[in-house]
Amino acid sequence: MKRIAIITARGGSKRIPHKNIRDFCGRPIIEYSIKAALESGCFTEVFVSTDDERIAKISRKAGAHVPFLRSSETSGDFATTAEVIEEVLKELEKRGETYDTGCCIYPTAPFISSEKLRDAVALLENHHYDTVMPVAEFSFPPLRGMVMEDNKVSYKWPEFSTMRSQDLDKIYHDVGQFYVFTVKKFGECGKLVTENTGAILINELEMQDIDNETDWKLAELKYQLLHKLPSES
Repeated sequence: MKRIAIITARGGSKRIPHKNIRDFCGRPIIEYSIKAALESGCFTEVFVSTDDERIAKISRKAGAHVPFLRSSETSGDFATTAEVIEEVLKELEKRGETYDTGCCIYPTAPFISSEKLRDAVALLENHHYDTVMPVAEFSFPPLRGMVMEDNKVSYKWPEFSTMRSQDLDKIYHDVGQFYVFTVKKFGECGKLVTENTGAILINELEMQDIDNETDWKLAELKYQLLHKLPSES
């Protein structure tokens, strides 16, 4: 069974400059993803897809492979994760390298652990899912959500407005860390999330979207709390 981890790390972050290699609790943030993939022992190769030589250099130093840079077509703002993964797999296939299982890992996901990756790979392969991904339960029931118009609010779904929270269906969301997938199925449908997708459950302390400076600070605080690190004074 050959497996590849593909860490997607383009260089053109605008909201947080150099986001993928910015220092996070003492090391470039991409190193957390690389370290977790390597220490999991799951993967034949840990590969970084990037268009940026600086990211490539840091990734190689951390132990990842970067045998070629990403194309201009998959380096723009509108390129999808699936397109990036497809490009990597096709280029490697041209070089005679094929894989049974893939894992797309995001470079700004310091809460990924080798244990979670091992659990996800085992779940995928033992239960024959197309994909396995980490999810978290919404902290507030989305079915009780509201919309605003002209400073007035109303329930988006009035039929649920009087129901007790505990009586509503639990709804989960993608935590934006990684997707373990069957390479053959991905090649057939070009999707990372299919109707045959399994999940592992993550708690709120082990996740954080990082889209702006406030998100970054929150992520560091959570990481310091989880790992009992001293916070900056």
